[in-house]
Amino acid sequence: MRKSRFTDEQIIAMIREHESGVKTADICRKYGLSDATFYKLKAKFGGMTVSDAQRLRTLETENSKLKRLLAEAMLDNAALKDIASKNF
Repeated sequence: MRKSRFTDEQIIAMIREHESGVKTADICRKYGLSDATFYKLKAKFGGMTVSDAQRLRTLETENSKLKRLLAEAMLDNAALKDIASKNF
């Protein structure tokens, strides 16, 4: 997973600024991101606190590690089945 340019605290701060009335274009110019990126971050992190965002980030990291382990196990299983079918 690609590392984000912004920390969870910065993302939450951007969203809070927007909620307080600052225009989207001004926020995007200030932080150097596109409107689409801002709205994607807002959809993902909107309504969260910093601790919620950090918990989400750790769960996403753990999920990607588990997916990788599952894929490796499935490949190992397929290789063992292939070897076993050739022996008998």
